[in-house]
Amino acid sequence: MAEAAFISTTIPYVNAQPHLGHAFEYSQADAYARHMASQGMDVYFLSGSDENSLKNVLAAEKEGITARELVDRNVVFFEQMAADLQTKLSRFIRTSVEQDHIDGAIEIWRRMEASGDIYAKDYEGLYCVGCEQFYSPAELIDGKCPEHLTVPDLVSERNYFFRLSNYQDKLLAALESGELKVVPESRLNEVTSFVRSGLEDISISRSTGRARGWGIPVPGDDNQVMYVWIDALTNYTNALGWTRDAEEYQKYWVDAAKRVHVVGKGVTRFHVVYWPAMLMSAGLPMPTEVVVHGYITASGQKLSKSTGNVIDPADLIARFGSHAVRYFLLAEFSPFIDGDFSEERLIARYNADLANGLGNLLSRATSMTVRYRDGVIPAPAEIGDPERSLAEQLVASEQASIAAMAGYDHREALARIWDLVRRTNAYVDERAPWHLAKDPEQAAALDTTLHYLIGAVRQLGRLLLPFLPEAAETIVRTLGAEPDKVPGAQNWLDALAGVQVTKSPALFPRIEAPAEA
Repeated sequence: MAEAAFISTTIPYVNAQPHLGHAFEYSQADAYARHMASQGMDVYFLSGSDENSLKNVLAAEKEGITARELVDRNVVFFEQMAADLQTKLSRFIRTSVEQDHIDGAIEIWRRMEASGDIYAKDYEGLYCVGCEQFYSPAELIDGKCPEHLTVPDLVSERNYFFRLSNYQDKLLAALESGELKVVPESRLNEVTSFVRSGLEDISISRSTGRARGWGIPVPGDDNQVMYVWIDALTNYTNALGWTRDAEEYQKYWVDAAKRVHVVGKGVTRFHVVYWPAMLMSAGLPMPTEVVVHGYITASGQKLSKSTGNVIDPADLIARFGSHAVRYFLLAEFSPFIDGDFSEERLIARYNADLANGLGNLLSRATSMTVRYRDGVIPAPAEIGDPERSLAEQLVASEQASIAAMAGYDHREALARIWDLVRRTNAYVDERAPWHLAKDPEQAAALDTTLHYLIGAVRQLGRLLLPFLPEAAETIVRTLGAEPDKVPGAQNWLDALAGVQVTKSPALFPRIEAPAEA
């Protein structure tokens, strides 16, 4: 039986339409999920929408509509983005409407309370609505929120608190032992230092009045609603139906070999400190890994709905296509540090790698096979150094890309796959099948060349399935195979001779850069 794995994105606020940072996280997590599946794992991939936040309430008030109307309208944009980016979700959970989530959030609260970890007290603090988080004065930058650069509100009210301080030693032990892994190591060092410096208890509820009555009520106290993060974090187990003893919860959480959260650097503390401590208190298993990515910036500034420098992924997909956008996000940006976006770089990268590189290679391979052998892949004859070199590059690219994805480095994985794209294009130039076709005495050499060429391109289709799923499937099917039937690098030429291929569609047409004004 295949090992099970759970992987999730964060669930974004739906106070506005998604920006490119959301598209980046969706593309990353989907590539990781598909890679795990390609390695034989049974994967559950979760995303959803965080709907119970004050941000959503205030955005609705600004528009003169109800919070329900706002979230119902905006969640559609996130669901559509997931579809446009070719993400293969097991579930998309909505925190304001789905009973699995509401029941799960309430039950985790009750378990934390039963553990003696919840108490009430009067509290005053500096609250950033954008982050939905209290900050200490020392955490502010010139008196402003470090994320949104806005002055936080001074809030005074009676809240419930979670005894986070009870879990400092247990959290530190989990981080230092690797029971809870954080990728990259720089983020692990940051959060370990934070925990080691001393944990204070955290506020986990808000007054119903300040929340405008929006949110999940605290069990036994209708005057308070759960703090949005305490509610939202529980979605990861709630989606698996843990309160109703669903089979998915046992399989994909309790017994899973991997429980992975993919998160942005701004919410590391919530996922690596608060959430594991909540799970410890409730008696549920912790995640095994938290993968932390940087931000996509524009002119060096973080993309944010609150700052107004949003880049609309739907617009990019409409103008350049989902292949271009998804590939650019995964091939151009580091999975771990910030990277700056520009349309010029998107166009240049797409044209160089996909249109001129992979797309041209696929076109050459299929058109020559159709022209010289009526589309039937010939059996190879004697092979030489170019064939051996191509085979060596294939093995090297497969091994290196798998190793990179084991470390959640999609950019490195694609770079190593593109080593094979370049080597295969070079192989075509070395063998020059258009010259071989003119000499009847070179028929066997032409057969060998076409056989190895199609075999290499078929392998590229297989290796690219986690990154460009729809395009990769088209490549493989154009070459007469099914995506789940292509053998690995050690047996890459199996079941190839005699297969019928078709001329490739224009899978990656060039994008012309807009004329300068």
